Amino acid sequence: MAAIRGPKRWLWRWRGNPLRRRSDALEGWVLLAAWVFTVFGGVFTGLAATQAVEDGLARQRAAWHSDTARLTEDVPPASATGSGARVVWAKARWTTADGTPCSGQVRVEAGSAAGTPVAVWTDPEGRLVGRPATVTQARVRASLVGALVGVSAAGIPFVTGRLVRARLERRRMDQWDAEWQRIGPLWGSTTS
Repeated sequence: MAAIRGPKRWLWRWRGNPLRRRSDALEGWVLLAAWVFTVFGGVFTGLAATQAVEDGLARQRAAWHSDTARLTEDVPPASATGSGARVVWAKARWTTADGTPCSGQVRVEAGSAAGTPVAVWTDPEGRLVGRPATVTQARVRASLVGALVGVSAAGIPFVTGRLVRARLERRRMDQWDAEWQRIGPLWGSTTS
């Protein structure tokens, strides 16, 4: 196949050539723009998403804090629940930093007695939240989210470039067919 095509030449779409059509140069610019936006858009969007996730998780680590809650009711043992679950939901109470009493459902070991202290994580308003991500967990999450967002953002200019290139190719083939229809009959019969 290389013998038919000849050697590969870089930037051939922009070189001066009497056979080069405007659509060749336009296709070259479309490909260049698509690749530039694909690479840089994906990288910058991914990095921005990574930083945003890391910042959000750092704010959570700074704002959320651990409190001690006390169970308000006895929790039946695992054998009594029928499910055999070792960890179940139970009602607990705690007091926020400003002294406001709060209550909610927390996960505790089956068989815990009322008044048992349980560690809970709360936000500044005293609502129950999950344990905040550690620095290492935050980096992993942010990296995964950044990679996913970056690849997704890079896909948009890539697909757009492919669609525009396909449209240019279709248009070029239509022009070639029209030219062939016009020039073909002028050749006449080449064999007797």
